[in-house]
Parts: sequence; C-alpha cells; structure tokens
Amino acid sequence: MIIGTAGHIDHGKTSLVRRLTGVDTDRLKEEKARGISIALGFAYWPLADGRVIGLIDVPGHEKFVHTMLAGASGIDLLLLVVAADDGVMPQTREHLAIARLLGIGQAVVALTKSDLVDADRLATVDIEIANLLAETPFAEAPILPVSTVAGDGIAALSTLLAEKARETPARHGDGAFRLAVDRCFTLQGAGTVVTGTVLSGSVAVGDSVIVSPAGIAARVRSIHAQNRPAERGQAGDRCALNLAGPDISKEAIRHGDMVVTPSLHAPTLRIDAEVTVLPSEARPLTMWQPVRLHHAAAEVGARIVLLGKEIASGGTAPVQLVLDDPLAAAALDRFVLRDTSASRTIGGGRFLDLRAPERRRRSPERLAQLAALGLSDPAEALRGLLSLPPHHADLDGFVRDRALGAEATDELAARLGLVRIGSLAMLPENWQELSQATVERLDAWHAEHPDLPGMGLERLRLAIAPRLPAPLFRAVLARLADDGLLVMAGSWVRRPGHEVRLTAEDEALWMRIAPLIDAQERFRPPRVRDIGQMLGRREEEIRRLFRLAGRRGDVHEVALDHFFLRATLAEMVGIATELASAHPTGFNAAQFRDRLDNGRKVAIQILEFFDRHGVTIRRGDLRRINRQRLDLFGPLPTEHAPIGLQSDWITRSLSIA
Repeated sequence: MIIGTAGHIDHGKTSLVRRLTGVDTDRLKEEKARGISIALGFAYWPLADGRVIGLIDVPGHEKFVHTMLAGASGIDLLLLVVAADDGVMPQTREHLAIARLLGIGQAVVALTKSDLVDADRLATVDIEIANLLAETPFAEAPILPVSTVAGDGIAALSTLLAEKARETPARHGDGAFRLAVDRCFTLQGAGTVVTGTVLSGSVAVGDSVIVSPAGIAARVRSIHAQNRPAERGQAGDRCALNLAGPDISKEAIRHGDMVVTPSLHAPTLRIDAEVTVLPSEARPLTMWQPVRLHHAAAEVGARIVLLGKEIASGGTAPVQLVLDDPLAAAALDRFVLRDTSASRTIGGGRFLDLRAPERRRRSPERLAQLAALGLSDPAEALRGLLSLPPHHADLDGFVRDRALGAEATDELAARLGLVRIGSLAMLPENWQELSQATVERLDAWHAEHPDLPGMGLERLRLAIAPRLPAPLFRAVLARLADDGLLVMAGSWVRRPGHEVRLTAEDEALWMRIAPLIDAQERFRPPRVRDIGQMLGRREEEIRRLFRLAGRRGDVHEVALDHFFLRATLAEMVGIATELASAHPTGFNAAQFRDRLDNGRKVAIQILEFFDRHGVTIRRGDLRRINRQRLDLFGPLPTEHAPIGLQSDWITRSLSIA
C-alpha cells in the first residue's frame, strides 16, 4: 500500500512521516537549511503482519505543486495534513482538488499541531475540514488530531493507517508492466537505478524493459520492492530497478519517463481525453489554450482542442490534447492540467484514446466512439467500440493502449466471439453483415455484367459500406475466399462457379485459333491480321474473341494486336529470371532474344510489356527481375486453366480466372 501526504506548506507533513516511520524524508541540504520540503521524500513503514507501507511525502509550497503531482500519482490513500492553528489553506484546497482529479479513492485527515490550540479551535477546524470534504469522495474520511511534538494521537493514527492497509485490496498484477520514474541516480557498484511506483503489471529480475518515450532498451539486474530486495515487483509497490543496457545512463533517463514491458512502447503526441474543469476556475477552457499536462511523474506542454463548446467551470467534456513532446501513457490514466505559469490547477480527467485522429475528430461518430472507450470494463468498451462505424478495431492496439496483460487479446476475443483478421477484430454480427453485403454485391454485378470475369477489387471496395481501408479489405476478401464465398484472381473478384460462356460459334472459332498461338510458335505468335488471313475471318472478329479471352486472363495483349497465352508469358518470365541469375548486374534485350530464338523487335516488345507490369526493372539497356512480381503470370489453378493452353487444355471451355 502507498500513502501520499498532502497539505499546505509548514503544516507538518514531513514531521508526521518522521514520527510514524522514524525516517526523515528531507534528504537535501537545501531542504534542511530552509526547513521546507522541495523534492519528493520516501519512507517505508514495516507492519507487524509483514506488510510494508510506502509513504510519499510531497512539498506543500505552491511553487512545488508540480513535484506534488509527480508523487500523488499511483497512491492508494491520501493522508491530508491540516495544521490546527492555520486551518484550511490554499494548498490544502489545491492538493485536495488534485487528489479528486487523480481518482484517489480514500483519505485520512491528520489535524496536526493540536497541542498549540485549545479545544474550541480544534472543533472549529474540524468543522471547517468536514465542510471542505462534504462535496468530495472523502466526505466520510476520519479526522484525527495529532501532535508530532507531544506524541498525542500518533498511536491512534498509526493504528488507523495499519487497518486501512489491511483493508485495502492489493492491486491486480495481471496487466502489462509500467513504472513511472520519479528518481534516477547512479549507485556505486551497481550502476543506474530508477525508482517509482509500479502502476500496473509486474517485473522480475532479468526481464527486458524499455524506457519510454525515448525507446531505450534495458535489462532489470536487481529489484528493491517496498525497500526490500526482491525477485519481483508488482502493481502498487514502490520499486527501485537497477537497469543495465548499452544506452542506459543517469543522463539518458529523465524524470517522468516510463519503464515498460517492450510491447507497451508506443508513445503518443495526440490524445483524446475527458476533462473536468475545477469549479474554482473562473474562465472556461478555450480552443488551442496552452496548458501544462501532468501525468504520473511526467510534465509536458500541451494545447487543448475542444471537441464541442467551451467547457465552463465545473463542466466535463471530451477534448483533444496536442502535446509538445511524446508521452508514454495508457488509456484511462488520470492526468491534471495546470496553467502555463504554474500558478493554479485548471482541471484534469482521463485519457480515452492515445491514437487520436486529426480529422473528423468532432463528428458524432467519433464522439460516440469516445463514449465507448470511456467504459472501464475492457470487454464492454471494446464491444461498444465495435458496435459503432466502422465496426472494426485493432485488437492488439486496444490491448496495448489499455496496458492489459499478454493473455487479454485471446480472452477478449473469446468473451465477445470476435472474428479476427490479422490484428483487427469485428463482432460476429458485423462480420456477417459485411460478408452478406459483399456476396450480394458480387451476385448483382454478375447479373449486370455476365460477360466480365468478375468485379474489380477497388470497385468492390468502394461499393461496400462501411468503406474499409484497402489493406484491410484485401484481408477480408482473403478470409471470404478461404470460406469459399468468393474467388480472387489478381485484381478481379468473383463468385465461385461464375463463368463466361462463349456461344457455340465463338467456341468453335476459338478451337481453331488456340493452336496457332501455342506449341512451337508460342514465343512469336501470329498477329490478329495474320490469324484472320489464315482462317479467312475478319480482323474485327478475331480481335473481339481475343479481347474476350483477355478479360478472363487466358491471353494478354503484349503489343498492338499481338496476343500471347498467359502460360507463355509465365514461361518467358522464367527465362528472364534465369538470365537475371546468370547476369547479376542485369541482362540485355539481345540475350533475351537469343533465349527465345526470336526477333529483336518482338523481344523488345515483350520486355517493355514486362516493364509496364513491374516484372522487370530497366536501368539503361539492362534489366533486373522484380521478385515481388514473379507470379504475376503464373499458371492458374487447374479449375481455371485457360482454353488452348498446351495440349489437352485446348478442349476445355472458357472459364473465368
């Protein structure tokens, strides 16, 4: 359990921690000389049952509120310190407001310097504190008068805090590991050590970690958890990690960095969030207002982009935060906003989406997504997000940005029955709607265009709602193809069984044409004019039939009226590949011509055709092979084998590729 102090300067926070634990948390020479806390102080209090309570002592001066914020993140209980002689002061109110913004759930009030006032004054201050807490989550917080000088009330306070420690459930350690760095120093004989509160997950000696947002890789050499040597530190512990790595040094790690498990390293510069403006704030939040953003131990400059109207005092609304520097965070993390002069706290809230869009950020659809992302239950948040357009989400990214454990991806998929396409996921009902819409659009296309081999992939993508990104749509089609609902052939998509049927007259003519461009003459087939003369047919008729065959992928027009079988092109790609292997710097047209035993003009036409389709890459007179395109003219599956393609295929009817 971690307890954090809060309260106005000189109200006795450090003295109270020293009386409870025996540890003086003012470690700096300047702190001792001035008699005030400047930096965070840390103390540990072993209990009789073996538990260890960590105490974070924060400065009370208004100039050091940013330091107080670094210590307040991640605490389990607020120890609000109010001096009986002063009563409630400005930093008492501000620290209390910060505690509310950070979502701290419980508090105990220590009414210090009780030996300096009479009973009436104690009663007056008690009422003042009760009134202050009445409108907060701490309305039932116990108020105990104590004196660190005389020792009055210290035993009762110790007993109460020990009871709170036993009653407070341990944080779950099943998330991904994150530690907010509030100190970094070099220890002789050990090296670089970072300290902070473990916000989620756990870490063990030997684990690999990343210092984010800088992205510095490290290994955990040793751990101190709650001021004791340990093999593992977990959520809720104050930990010191001895880090090792080629780029690890005291200078490389900054106050406010986050040590995380490698999968969580994904810093952001733009965050959609939910912000609450404090009732004490006189002016509303405005568009592009500059602020200081405090998250965990980090502080960065930011500007506010309103996603609606101005947010008045006491109001809550979504905003977008555009950061000056990258930040390592998790969705639903709490944050605080202060003005740029660091003189007052403006408000705070929760992060909703770490991957905030720049466009359409105020649309009703986007605001509905943010409402879903604000749900605390990951499964319900994901369900709500997927039920909204565009009905798909990056499941791995969702798990990462919520700092969930490694097993959470499969657990969420199983709980919601998700259909997964790579890292993307959809609800089963939305997948069914998308599948049905795709199939119905293809059926309609075939009915409207029976003479076409299928529908263009991009045309189909634009016709289906919601309109998916091209890479995702290809993955969807691949999944539907695996399910047997469609067939993909290059840039064409069709339904299984769809075929282009020739008339009896056209098929008879094709049976006469096919042998003329196959077998011995396949590398120099006759042109349309020559075939027409051979068969005594008009050029237009021969050309029309070749175009039909070309639509379904049987032949390709390499040059004007010069058609080659698809299998012949695949064979010539193989020849070009052999030449490229034999000539690492590239092969020329003459070498290709000699392998084909062909004329130079036709060889150059074939190579230029390959250039246009990205099969070959030309540099001057030499060409290299693009191995990413080797299968562009590869043989079709048997069920789609082209008519007239070598020997026994000649007798097959025309089908769609």
